[in-house]
Amino acid sequence: MRRRRTLTARGAGALVAALCCMIAANLVGARILLYIGLLLALLTVFSVIAVRAPRRSGVVTRQISTDLLTVSETSRVSVRFTLRALRVPRGLWYDVLPDAVSGDSGGEYPPETGQLSYPITGVRRGVWSLGPLMLRTVDPFGLAQREEAFGDTRSITVVPEILTLAPLAVRVGAAGGTAHTSSARLGQGSDNLSPRGYIPGDSMRRIHWRATAHRGHLMVRQEEEESSPDAVVVIDRSRSRWPVAGADADPEFEAAVSLCASSAVHLAAEGYSVDVLDSAGTLLGTLRGHEDDRDGLLVALAMVSPRGESRDLASLIGGTPPGPLVYITGRLDEEDAALLRPSGAAAPMLFSTDLLPGAAEAAGQHGWTVSPLGSDVAEAWEDAVSARIGVGDVPG
Repeated sequence: MRRRRTLTARGAGALVAALCCMIAANLVGARILLYIGLLLALLTVFSVIAVRAPRRSGVVTRQISTDLLTVSETSRVSVRFTLRALRVPRGLWYDVLPDAVSGDSGGEYPPETGQLSYPITGVRRGVWSLGPLMLRTVDPFGLAQREEAFGDTRSITVVPEILTLAPLAVRVGAAGGTAHTSSARLGQGSDNLSPRGYIPGDSMRRIHWRATAHRGHLMVRQEEEESSPDAVVVIDRSRSRWPVAGADADPEFEAAVSLCASSAVHLAAEGYSVDVLDSAGTLLGTLRGHEDDRDGLLVALAMVSPRGESRDLASLIGGTPPGPLVYITGRLDEEDAALLRPSGAAAPMLFSTDLLPGAAEAAGQHGWTVSPLGSDVAEAWEDAVSARIGVGDVPG
């Protein structure tokens, strides 16, 4: 528990006035000024003792209404503060907030409602600390104050803003084909369904007897199998793509992270299995329809920053090309754009916060749909989707 005891402006003025009165009393021989000076000095000393003497200790617990706070989202922090002291002071309390969140985290103590609470709004992504709780009390004359810190801090994670994006024109699978099930592809007869090897736990009713007799070991019908409904989102955070970071977060990089999170969540909602990578090949998260997957991705994206170098895109994707491929980068010139190959992705979309002359044309020659990325993330996505419709992706 930290303590800070200082005189208020009024207390400092009282001491200066006391000193002036004592000096004047000696100069002009006015005894009354000496008494006034002594009275002011004693009153100031008494005020300091009054705020210093009580022994106080307190227990602080915090509860936040949301586990993860999104940028621009408002949440509420409830603080339970139990103070043990010789007397319960009246004063002001406030919770120390980082610059990454905003809110009015203070009030009068003791509170009328018996509960300390305040709203906070996410400003900048990252992992930050709330607290400690500060209690400021002033003596009845307003000459001295005591400020104490109680309790430990509480971590809060601010994650990127998730925006609503326009739907893709058509749900695509691997190699440009529309994602569909094998039963629709191969017909309605059960003998035409694609067989696979028996795995312990498979139902005996699914055994494919004709294939079993032909191959000499148990085979089962693989009745429903998606034709690679996969999507890949890559955020290029290589240091050369982004300006030198200052005291505040780079707004261009923040827009890139927001698009990365928004596009991944959006594609997962459209039914894709989504892998999110950085340009060095680090897997930031996977979305397979589970809420924990989404939270894990957002926590990972809350802490990313420009660093390192990028790898060749083809080595990131691997052997099987995805359906949608979203590549998000910063500064992109014509030479670098010509080296970006979508490796057979069905719907490659390239977003850049700083497209240099000739970069869009060079990337477009490899099949990319190129869109500049500014502060309006949803608009950049909509422009890319509209451009894909214009080059041949027809809804339906």
